[in-house]
Amino acid sequence: MNSRKTFIIHLFVAFVSLFFHAPAAEAASENEKINSLLSHIEGLEDATFIRNGSSYSAKNAVKFLRGKWDANKKDIVTANDFIEKAASKSSTTGKPYLIKLKGAAEVPCADYLKARLKKLETGS
Repeated sequence: MNSRKTFIIHLFVAFVSLFFHAPAAEAASENEKINSLLSHIEGLEDATFIRNGSSYSAKNAVKFLRGKWDANKKDIVTANDFIEKAASKSSTTGKPYLIKLKGAAEVPCADYLKARLKKLETGS
């Protein structure tokens, strides 16, 4: 095979490799972010989660949010999608999910998770 033909084949293989592997890597990275958010929540021992007026432990909240994520995986591509489509509000009542940390006021779960995601993405 001449060197030009070999170069074109290598270029084509590199292009195809980038085309097919980059989205999978991005999806894995987004899934890692979502799992990191869920692990963070699960580790909040003194936190209370409020959903439709009822209070739940961090562990129960994570079980519920994982269930919503699993049920909506086709619509949740990014960590922001997860926050917006699974962790912000009740799909039945439209009421926002709230989180109350010990000694702090209740805040919307979406706001809390967006701030946490920003820390994950910026490394701060």
